[in-house]
Amino acid sequence: MPHPDPDSSSAPLSGERDLRLAPLYSPARVRELLTRHGLRPTKSLGQNFLIDGNILRAIAKAGGAAPGVPVLEIGPGLGVLTREIATRGAQVTALEKDERLRPVLDETLDGLDVQIVWGDALDFDYAALPPGTRVIANLPYYITGLLLSRFMRAPGIVSATVLVQKEVGQRLAAQPGGDNYGFLSAIAALYGTVRHVRDVPKGAFLPAPDVTSSVIRLDFDRTRAAPEPEFLTFVETALHHRRKTLRNNLRLAGLAGEAIDGALAACGLRPDVRAEDVPLGNLRDMAVKLGVVR
Repeated sequence: MPHPDPDSSSAPLSGERDLRLAPLYSPARVRELLTRHGLRPTKSLGQNFLIDGNILRAIAKAGGAAPGVPVLEIGPGLGVLTREIATRGAQVTALEKDERLRPVLDETLDGLDVQIVWGDALDFDYAALPPGTRVIANLPYYITGLLLSRFMRAPGIVSATVLVQKEVGQRLAAQPGGDNYGFLSAIAALYGTVRHVRDVPKGAFLPAPDVTSSVIRLDFDRTRAAPEPEFLTFVETALHHRRKTLRNNLRLAGLAGEAIDGALAACGLRPDVRAEDVPLGNLRDMAVKLGVVR
């Protein structure tokens, strides 16, 4: 980071110079950066900046940031988490939509191995990422589900360690029959495994969000065949109204009642079984019996 000329009329006071030497995650430093660059966090972009060094280190460690590891970050913001990842030797690609942050990131990431791609994360080609890529990110809450589904489908991504709303983390880790089980739980299980790392209180962010967050790590098993699009659609249909019976959900999708009844009986499932209670293996058998997949 360049230092101001002490002889310049615009040189900061000694207190300000000291503040710029504070850890990037310190609340005072974050406020100073925002003020100096004339910025305010944008709620519509999900901008809540981490200000807890212990949590930053825990995320980077859990995500596997290490020398030479390709890491993808979504929404670097002020570069707080980005810097923690990059200083561990990882090769970081960061996707950022907010062009106002260019001068901030030029300053905070100076000299680090970070490539910033400016644009919408929903427009990025995740399939082009190199094999062994690990996602480590504080995800914007409003597009969490969309991004996770794209990570799952990208063959080069082997894991995603992400900060999400606690409720989303509970859904990701839920098992059939659990209160939080649904389509997100099912597709996470289809692609790999989910581990809850830790919860993160509201006070670890500036500004504080309205909800508690969780750090979740998803590991994707790329030795498995990717689930067919038809099966994913079938699972989504089956769990669309997860409190309803599986039969009713499939009937709402236009499948014939007699065929559904026959498939349920052949799979050893009760006619009134609820969708959320059906293991993925049984859903697969149902899809085969109904001719959705082979």
